[in-house]
Amino acid sequence: MRVAVLSGGRSSEHDVSLRSGAAVARGLREAGHEAVEVTIGRDGGWTAAGGTVELVPGGGLLGADAVFPALHGAFGEDGSIQGLLEWLDLSYVGSDVLASAICMDKLTLKRLFAAHGVPQVEFTAVEGNDWWGRCEQMGLPLWVKPSRMGSSVGISRVAKLDELDAAVELALRHDPRVIVEASAAGREVECSVLGNAEPQASLPGEIVAQGVWYDFEAKYTEGGMELRVPAPIGEEAIERVRELAVSVFQLAGCSGLARCDFFVEPDGSVLVNEINTMPGFTDTSVYAKLFEATGIGYPELCDRLVKLAVERHRESRSYEF
Repeated sequence: MRVAVLSGGRSSEHDVSLRSGAAVARGLREAGHEAVEVTIGRDGGWTAAGGTVELVPGGGLLGADAVFPALHGAFGEDGSIQGLLEWLDLSYVGSDVLASAICMDKLTLKRLFAAHGVPQVEFTAVEGNDWWGRCEQMGLPLWVKPSRMGSSVGISRVAKLDELDAAVELALRHDPRVIVEASAAGREVECSVLGNAEPQASLPGEIVAQGVWYDFEAKYTEGGMELRVPAPIGEEAIERVRELAVSVFQLAGCSGLARCDFFVEPDGSVLVNEINTMPGFTDTSVYAKLFEATGIGYPELCDRLVKLAVERHRESRSYEF
């Protein structure tokens, strides 16, 4: 197939996305597809092979059979680009508008988890008059986060309550919606999911950050973290993580791919942290590494994702709008 690979974008994760897109293009070519690399500038302009790309409903995108939006963060995995691709009537890799928006907004996702009894850490929104009191009740340390940012941008670890206001102010620079979460004592474990109606989960891996916590630098700096696959958490916890990964993937309405993040507590209980619908996608990123350890190499992974995109688009056309 001819696949348009989108990378760059308007978010703070622009450079990370460029790396993901370049790796996806290589993987697709190794799998026998034709990859057309499309760069979205920080100003929102689209270019391919040095020329401007025009977006016309029903006119396709550079003659592509499918689109792989290797875009992270705002305007990439929040439903924005997915809505545009729906409008253009194109097959695209990953979750649809609703699932993307739900998973991008930590508050919305955690409220969905709470409504369905999914195990997770305590949290509160910075809204109303009693959020400070709820933070005091959760204990220390606390994690203050913009509700709709990725790659740990704008996140603070609060060890003392007199640091809370400054942490909230930092998060508010990135998003008017801010969430405060209780800390978890367990291991940080991640699990990749692949599929549409019948998703499969990878072996889970443990993230061991070299610094105090798994921040932006640890994620994107060589040697900033160590990935242990399979995670050394015991067979029972491994199966629970994989089971929960598929369960929350389906609960949120995801399709194609996602990386689900967990905490495995000292007593063996598993807490769901979040779902990333378009995680980092270089051949050395966690998502790909976990499936490599499960027996699916990077080119095959890219190939299967494109085929899943076409399959979902074909099925969606059977409905009348």
